[in-house]
Parts: sequence; C-alpha cells; structure tokens
Amino acid sequence: MTSSPNLDQMTPEQLRALAAQLLSKVDTMGRESRRDKTVIEQLSHEIAILKRHKFAKRSEQISPAQGSLLDDLLNTDLEAIEAELNALRPEPAATSSRQQPKRAPLPPQFPRTVIRHEPESTLCACGCQLERIGEDVSEKLDYTPGVFTVEQHVRGKWACRQCETLIQAPVPAQVIDKGIPTAGLLAHVMVAKFADHLPLYRQEKIFGRAGLIISRSTLAQWVGQTGVQLQPLVDALREAVLAQDVVHADETPVQMLAPG
Repeated sequence: MTSSPNLDQMTPEQLRALAAQLLSKVDTMGRESRRDKTVIEQLSHEIAILKRHKFAKRSEQISPAQGSLLDDLLNTDLEAIEAELNALRPEPAATSSRQQPKRAPLPPQFPRTVIRHEPESTLCACGCQLERIGEDVSEKLDYTPGVFTVEQHVRGKWACRQCETLIQAPVPAQVIDKGIPTAGLLAHVMVAKFADHLPLYRQEKIFGRAGLIISRSTLAQWVGQTGVQLQPLVDALREAVLAQDVVHADETPVQMLAPG
C-alpha cells in the first residue's frame, strides 16, 4: 500500500503533474463506470425479456420466432463481454498438449488472392544468405459487394544453414486474431445488421446460398468481438455528440419480421 504524498513538500511542477495524473485516472474510471452501467442496463433488459418469455401468461409470451431474434442479441452481447474479459486476463502459458479445434476449409470455388509476406532482408546477421525452407499459409474470408473471395496469406520461412537462424515475416494485424473474416467481411456483417436491419439468421441464409456455411452463433461472435474493437470509436463519437449544444435523434422504431 502506497502512502499519500506530502503536498506541502512538493514543488509546483510536481503538484501539476500529480493533478494531471489524478484527472486522467478519474476520466478513465468515469468511462469504465459508464460502460459498465450500459452493459448492466442492457443485460437487465434482456433478462426481463427472458423472464417474460418463460414465466408470463400465454397471451403475453414471446413467440419462438421472436425468441430466435433474441438469441442473436444474447450471443452478441455475451461474446462482447467475453472479449473484454479476455483482454483483461493475463496471457496464459502456452501448452503443447492442448488440441486446437480444426476449422473447416473455405470453399475451393471462391477466388483466391495470394498475399505474400517476406522478410525485408534475406541476409543473416552472420553475413550468410538465408534459404527458403518452407512457408505458412493462412486463409481469410473477404467480401466485396456480391462476391466472396479468399485471401491467402503466405509467410515464407527463411533459414541460415550456418547459424541455424530462422526468419519469418510477422502475422498481419487482424480485427479478430486467428479468425477467418477480414475487416471487409466484418464491416459488411455490421452494416447489414445495424444499418440495413438485416438479422443474423437472414445473413446466415444469404451466405448459405453463396455456398458458405457460417452459423448464426459464429456471426454473433464476430459482431460481439468487432463491437469491442470499435468501442474507442464509439466513446469518441459519444463525446463529440454530447459536446454539442443541441442533439437531434431519430427514435423511430424499426419492426423486425419474425423468421419464416
């Protein structure tokens, strides 16, 4: 436990630095408090809907079709909360015995775009020329309006036979680590859901007609994790909007048709 600083013995510069540090902490705690309050209100609302769905009178109960829409919302929120909790947890120690689930390969009929990632220099630190000994290939699913494509990221492995040094280009940054969707596909799913009001169960069917099997739960996970990554932008937009003298909002509800 740290003791409180003696303000009488601090210089004006130290006092200003301490004040700036305290203001920064207060601002951070305020943002976290507002975010927690929003999550609590959202989950409380969903719990109330679930209780109504289970315990209300028959005339007031939610139909199974409406419950299907609620499942998307719950899966999205749960995935967002899980992503935030994972970001706060320390990195677990890597264990070789843990088996990773195998992901189904992307459909072979989709066009492939090969993106190669190679080291900037193939000259070893010892002065020898590196030799290419292999490569790692990972596939990402991309989407442009009306067309699904696959990005093949090829990362060559270069080794020095003299000093046994292995060099490989780093993995490009992704919105979802180790996931198959590119930023373009995630943007399409988010815009379709929130701007075009297209539920995930409909997007699942649209993808299925294109020959791509992506479950609704997977789409909900993508939405939740993308929402967490976009939270800093949401906070910045909120501050910009609330800084205005007058704010106009369109509160017109959008009706959602039941599945089927």
